[in-house]
Amino acid sequence: MELFYSNNIEDGVLYLDAEESAHCVRVLRHREGDEISVIDGAGTLYRCVLENADAKGATARITGCESGFGSHPYHLTMAVCPTKNIDRYEWFAEKATEIGVDVIAPVIGERSERKVLKTERLERLVRSAAKQSLKGAVPEVLQPQSVKDFILSVPDDALKMICYCFDGPKHSITELLSSPALCDQEDFASLIPPAPCIRDIYILIGPEGDFSPAEAELALSRGWAPVTLGNSRLRTETAALVATTQVYTCISD
Repeated sequence: MELFYSNNIEDGVLYLDAEESAHCVRVLRHREGDEISVIDGAGTLYRCVLENADAKGATARITGCESGFGSHPYHLTMAVCPTKNIDRYEWFAEKATEIGVDVIAPVIGERSERKVLKTERLERLVRSAAKQSLKGAVPEVLQPQSVKDFILSVPDDALKMICYCFDGPKHSITELLSSPALCDQEDFASLIPPAPCIRDIYILIGPEGDFSPAEAELALSRGWAPVTLGNSRLRTETAALVATTQVYTCISD
């Protein structure tokens, strides 16, 4: 199934930008009258008929639509420190999009080796990955911010998890997602929201040098639950993808 992307819609007509138009007309050789499928990045799939096969600006008439195309039953924000090797971070973003993520939030920690990240390439990459994996929604890529600012910005009623080498009690992501009864345990009573809020999920993954003690203490004081991803030592991008996968496999319709 071929998917194109456009959020430029007016009076039942959908306008493809130059890049999408060239791919549609020059590469795939679509012509007037051909049926094409287009996502708007917000979750809707449009069935269309190509009206103007212009390689610089094609237009298509909408004949039907499907909301929630390729959606998942939760809202996941992955806040992940950019890796020193940016290719590894882009790999995570692409694969997380294929699996199911809603927001990718680059966060800069006190121990981060990479302090600067341009988001334009990430935005193009996740848009392509959404089309490839048959999803109507394209993950939002936030502008980089500090770990501390991100921790302070997250709503209190969300399920917030931080992957860090804490001493003391920890649970797995799957346990926290599948066992609301953990709310009765003293160590986690203030960390896990009531069941109706459990689909608004935030996971924080640190840089190669891990979070600083100050960042970890701030997260705990703000209600972030410490979680473990197992006994193996994982790279930042691997840990982020494991966490994304655990949410995907645990929560389903």
